[in-house]
Amino acid sequence: MSRCALVTGAARGIGAAIVERLAADGWQVHAVDLEDGDLTTREGNRAVVHAALERFDGRLDAVVANAGFQHVAPLREFPEDEWDRLQALLLTSPFLLAKYAWDALAASGDGRFLVVASAHALVASPFKAGYVAAKHGVLGLVKVLALEGAEVGISASALCPAYVRTELVEKQLADRSLDDLLAPQAVKRLLEPSEVAAAAAWLLGPDGRSVTGAPLVLDLGWTAR
Repeated sequence: MSRCALVTGAARGIGAAIVERLAADGWQVHAVDLEDGDLTTREGNRAVVHAALERFDGRLDAVVANAGFQHVAPLREFPEDEWDRLQALLLTSPFLLAKYAWDALAASGDGRFLVVASAHALVASPFKAGYVAAKHGVLGLVKVLALEGAEVGISASALCPAYVRTELVEKQLADRSLDDLLAPQAVKRLLEPSEVAAAAAWLLGPDGRSVTGAPLVLDLGWTAR
């Protein structure tokens, strides 16, 4: 029987690439984006998990929490509403998705919870207070989920890529050069969404079973400094 996954932020970029890769690997995928349920609310997160369970007759083997956005501003000018939205989508949503999917993931016998985090879960950049804080927090959440999940057959992990060729990154390039953006990295290129999707597929597959409570870092040498 095909394994079943819920993937958020699936309309474009990394999320779309993960959906495509998992489908090619034989998974059944329930793909959702922000318009399919407000992932900044409890009700929205509950609804997307319920929809996946309904589609797959109560089965869910994996959740990929990928939905996100970015806001760049100096701390003194950082809009408080944007801070709240970033924490809600990047940190609280993964918590709620895990909470609402937990019983189904445990029933799977080999449940996986994967957060698409960022190199910014490990390092900081100026003007990204909301994003960096949320990504650091979600890595802590992954560690807790791994400890609790070990008792019921659920593993939890995070992907921490450097800059990926996505719409989110393209927007940042409107205000700064590519050379400036890639300055922290040892390898001066953007990752492709397919590269991140391949790593996600490995983590969710049989060979990724031993990775839990830890990030898989795809940072092109960023954190080597």
